Amino acid sequence: MTLAEERAIIGALSPSRAGDFMTCPLLYRFRVIDQLPERPSAAAVRGTLVHAVLERLYDLPAEARTVAAAQDLLEPQWRRLLAEEPDYAGLFEDDGERDAWLAQARGMVERYFTLEDPQRLEPAEREMYVEVVLDSGLLLRGYIDRLDVAPTGEMRVVDYKTGTAPGREWEAKALFQMKFYALALWRRGGQVPRMLQLMYLGNGEIVRYVPDEADLRATERKVEALWAAIERAVRTREWRARRSRLCDWCDHQALCPEFGGTPPPVPDREPGLSARVSRRSASDEL
Repeated sequence: MTLAEERAIIGALSPSRAGDFMTCPLLYRFRVIDQLPERPSAAAVRGTLVHAVLERLYDLPAEARTVAAAQDLLEPQWRRLLAEEPDYAGLFEDDGERDAWLAQARGMVERYFTLEDPQRLEPAEREMYVEVVLDSGLLLRGYIDRLDVAPTGEMRVVDYKTGTAPGREWEAKALFQMKFYALALWRRGGQVPRMLQLMYLGNGEIVRYVPDEADLRATERKVEALWAAIERAVRTREWRARRSRLCDWCDHQALCPEFGGTPPPVPDREPGLSARVSRRSASDEL
């Protein structure tokens, strides 16, 4: 039986879409309700490329997981991404700009090896899709970059970030994503992950957090309150814009009242449940 057949589902949230609503309800509307197209950014596509390399690195035998082997994966993975999304070729003005971009990706891959030794790791899961329905009927779903499981059963949730480690004012937002995953794993299997680990390949920092049941219950209340706010916005058709520094990266300024724009009429569409969440969100880079 599918989850929908087992229990009536009131809606679905991923960490990225929950983050959108917390950042700016109007951004959530543009992405989920209006489904407006967005231009791929070089930074976000670089994140996709680096994630693909690190995922496939663990296909190699442990002794073969070297810096050189990881670097050798970059060009084939870039060609694969181009074949899947030909528009990515338009990200660069010329070959020199593209080569500089690839060099930055190469540096992030090399920096990964300064943070841990992949020859000593055997991840239980990579790019793991997880979904669970809470007692409220809210479906949580998303992709976990890596799940490590110790011989004694403890779980470590690992997420690669190709940006730099955030300041204290943004750290809680980054950890919310990890607590979201921990909540989904806990409610699905009954076990609280032992460690949540964010690896920032932009500057070589690691943020670790040890969750407990109280943390995850609080996260559950937060995501349910977020969904209640989303339902209210759907019902009232009021999607407020919230200005922040993240507006600098938004594709929709021309339609935003904060920048003198006028949003289009709200379409008769509600947040859908049919499609799985995208494997890599542009917001992962920010």
